[in-house]
Amino acid sequence: MAKTSAVAREKKRRKAVAKYAERRKELKEQMRQLKNSDDFNPAEAQAIAEELQKLPRDASPVRLHNRCALTGRPRGYIRKFGVCRNVFRELAVEGQIPGVRKSSW
Repeated sequence: MAKTSAVAREKKRRKAVAKYAERRKELKEQMRQLKNSDDFNPAEAQAIAEELQKLPRDASPVRLHNRCALTGRPRGYIRKFGVCRNVFRELAVEGQIPGVRKSSW
């Protein structure tokens, strides 16, 4: 089991990303429109960039890291099932995951 503080930190980050997602999206769209327009104003672009930088660091989706839903393990994560490889194997052997069975040849 992963440290509970690490799991809690990740949950806090996910909450921050969700909270600031709309604002971040608006600012990015403004920047995209400004760059594509004919009358590009560097000062305005700088102001939008500064607004983006004022958002909390943990509000950036890049800082998220997938963790196992059952153990909190950060490595060996299988996206399709939302668990780490160890838990996936245990669940597959027990027959808890539909359509998955241990291969042998």
